Amino acid sequence: MSSSHQDTEPVTDDGFDHLIHAPVRLRICAALEPVREIEFGALLTLLDISKSALSKHIAVLAEAGYVTQRRAVRDTRQRVWLHLTKTGRSAYRGHVAALHRIVGGDPLP
Repeated sequence: MSSSHQDTEPVTDDGFDHLIHAPVRLRICAALEPVREIEFGALLTLLDISKSALSKHIAVLAEAGYVTQRRAVRDTRQRVWLHLTKTGRSAYRGHVAALHRIVGGDPLP
């Protein structure tokens, strides 16, 4: 884990996840949560960020075990497919529920 995450507990008792809370990582998890997997290029277009920024955030999520990457050839080009793991999905849902509690809304079912 990077040094910026070593000073705080990654997940608090109420489900708030400091690793997911970074805006780009939160958006990545939000995009991956409702689907089985998404191609890196499609996520890049959806989030409208640089390739290097997306790669950096995916690496952080992968190191935590929240995202897996699968390489496959499609249309003669190698593609990278991203998948939110069971651990990642649980962490994301817990984080969203914690955010809802903070702002006074109802958490996800």
